[in-house]
Formats: sequence, C-alpha cells, structure tokens
Amino acid sequence: MTQHATAADTRLATDPPTPFARLTPTQRKVLDGVFCGQLNKQIAYDLGIAEATVKAHMTALMRKLKVHNRTQLAVTAQALGWGNSALAH
Repeated sequence: MTQHATAADTRLATDPPTPFARLTPTQRKVLDGVFCGQLNKQIAYDLGIAEATVKAHMTALMRKLKVHNRTQLAVTAQALGWGNSALAH
C-alpha cells in the first residue's frame, strides 16, 4: 500500500505552529479568563489557584505573545484567532 501526501497534509507539515501551541493548559485557561474580561481574582477563583499563580501565568502569556499588558494580550489573542474555534480549548 502506498501513501500519497495530500495538499492538506503538506500544508499542515509546513505551516508554522500558532503561538497558542506553546501554551500550557493552565495558561490557556487563564487566557480564556482574560479574553472574557475577568479579573485575576476571578480567574484564580474559577481555576482554584492562587491569584499570585494567575499573575505568574499572565507574565508567561505576555512574554510568549510578546505584549506588555492584559489589554494587548486580549487584542492580540483575538487577532490570532483565539475564541474563534477549538484554539481556545
């Protein structure tokens, strides 16, 4: 049996990964909270983690997405497709 690469297979193999691919599951959940306009305290409560931990994840998210504040984080995430599909989960 021979395997034939389709155009979709080739495209998937050569497309650069999205910045979201580098996020941990918890960072994705924190980003969801920011994207929905939640405060750090609300995100911490929802995730069952300390507010300081949320702040640490925020710092990592901002570094990975190369932004300087939570507003830029939400705007950049939206521009990159966050919330439009399964990227958010």
